[in-house]
Amino acid sequence: MNIRVAVVDDQHLIRGGIASLLRHTPDVEVVGEAGDGREGVDLVRREKPDVVLMDIRMPVLDGIGATAQITSDPALSETHVVVLTTFEGDAEVLGALRAGAVGFLGKGAAPEELLHAVRSAASGDALLSPTATAAVVAHLLAEPTVSAPQTEALSALTERELEVVALVAEGLSNDEIAGRLHISPLTAKTHVSRALTKTGARDRVQLVVLAYRARLVVPGMPPG
Repeated sequence: MNIRVAVVDDQHLIRGGIASLLRHTPDVEVVGEAGDGREGVDLVRREKPDVVLMDIRMPVLDGIGATAQITSDPALSETHVVVLTTFEGDAEVLGALRAGAVGFLGKGAAPEELLHAVRSAASGDALLSPTATAAVVAHLLAEPTVSAPQTEALSALTERELEVVALVAEGLSNDEIAGRLHISPLTAKTHVSRALTKTGARDRVQLVVLAYRARLVVPGMPPG
């Protein structure tokens, strides 16, 4: 089954270029394009795509506002938003994540990175570009009001689930977690799903915050 994608960007050339790339990708179907956030929300509600590629700076309704409307709609619970922007400022990254985006990708990303982002988002993985991850985690940890489960929630997890949460916090995808732990991708995905359910975390981003708060991973530590 193809991954159904909507592209929302106010710059016609960029939007068209992304859509063209996706239309030439065998496992992807572009269900529509929109030029501002309001049109984007309407498109998503109509088509219910698997993934939305959402620009941040747009007229009428910006990408963060549009993302918030999409992620707060129970009818769109299976739709995942990846924010695209020219700027990797902390405020934009944090705003997108708070609004419910599963990831963030710079517009300068290579085509293969964009396709990886689409496939990862469709499978439920979170995406943060490497240059943004450290800053985002630092800001989230510094904010006592950030909505995330408390570290006590981790006590419900098995030893294997704790391992998986730590690897999620390193930024690994389900496939990469599977390779690291020598398990199948489906088993890795199941562990992540169980960790989300047991901790009450909304998404993988909240699992990352939880892992850092519990010091399963510490800022600046090398992977693995």
